[in-house]
Amino acid sequence: MKLAVIGGGAAGFFLAINAKELMPELEVVIFEQQHKVLSKVKISGGGRCNCTNTFADVTDLKQVYPRGANLLKRLFKQFGPLDAYRWFESHGVPLVVQDDQCVFPAAQDSQAIISCFLGEAERHGVQLRLGMKIDNPEKLFDEYDFVAVTIGGMPKGEGCVPSLFTFSINDSSLTALMGTVVEDAIVCIPGTKFRTRGPLLVTHWGVSGPAILKLSSHAARHLAECHYRSPLLVNWTGESNAEIVHAYMADLTGQNAQKLIDNVHPYNLQSRLWTYLLGKVGLQGKRCGELGKKNLNRLVELLTNDAYLIDGRGQYKDEFVTCGGIPLDSVDKHTLESKAHPNLFYAGEVLDIDGVTGGFNFHAAWTTAWAVAKGIEKKVMQD
Repeated sequence: MKLAVIGGGAAGFFLAINAKELMPELEVVIFEQQHKVLSKVKISGGGRCNCTNTFADVTDLKQVYPRGANLLKRLFKQFGPLDAYRWFESHGVPLVVQDDQCVFPAAQDSQAIISCFLGEAERHGVQLRLGMKIDNPEKLFDEYDFVAVTIGGMPKGEGCVPSLFTFSINDSSLTALMGTVVEDAIVCIPGTKFRTRGPLLVTHWGVSGPAILKLSSHAARHLAECHYRSPLLVNWTGESNAEIVHAYMADLTGQNAQKLIDNVHPYNLQSRLWTYLLGKVGLQGKRCGELGKKNLNRLVELLTNDAYLIDGRGQYKDEFVTCGGIPLDSVDKHTLESKAHPNLFYAGEVLDIDGVTGGFNFHAAWTTAWAVAKGIEKKVMQD
């Protein structure tokens, strides 16, 4: 029996290795159109490879998987977060958990994952065929019993749009603050339900950071339809209740009535950012006691609903992900076998599954690849 895996990335290697562990007699070949493999693993997580997440802070998979949550909830029963953790540790890759529940190799180097995959593939006799582009997977059935498509995101593919990206904002006063970080911001697209929170980073082209990346993921299709031109609201306080912010600011300015508003920094906002925000409402140089009710309201509105215009997108270099792919209703919900073509399987980002940043996309690759390997094993046993 022979299995062809199309794609030498994370899902492809994980599928190939597990297929060989489950079925040592199975001949497995990985086809990769590039002349190198696992390139995305190499650069992910800033070169450290955020390979999974504990999911300890996730109460609903829809929080971290804008698309594919229901299918993954089912597949996690086969191969969940703890299974992934145990798999890597049992295959010679010690892991560490950060405070934010992101999981990395203890070596803090993506090469630990790459060496594991290459070593296990070699040990199990998985064959690699590089520089071979497969345009029609079905033609492989002339030689192979099973075919698994595990190619990564297809930005130009039908129905596919970028999913993890930063926002360009044409505001030189804002971008002059590049490097400024707000640890807990809330961002949303007005007129929609798209709203996320987390650290926000001001860059030389606009805004980035986990809050923005999560928003880009959840709103991927909406933003594509808007041609990446959309209003954006930023809450710099991390407090969703404006009345609480109003009470806080009234107390802060009341206790510092003789101080210049420039010298009090609400919510630990960095000095440069606070000065920029005061400039937007013309309150620089005023004493706190001189604000008055109207200016206090303006300040609270600015802190909780600061308006910008998204003027294009930037690629998030560490983890380029796409929204879209093989429709989930076209595959078996347990094995990810194509309903239209027996023995043709899909795993990884080629499916219409994508997650927010934090190790969730890699975990989806491991889970879907495992499901395919088990699905093939079941068919082999039936034969």
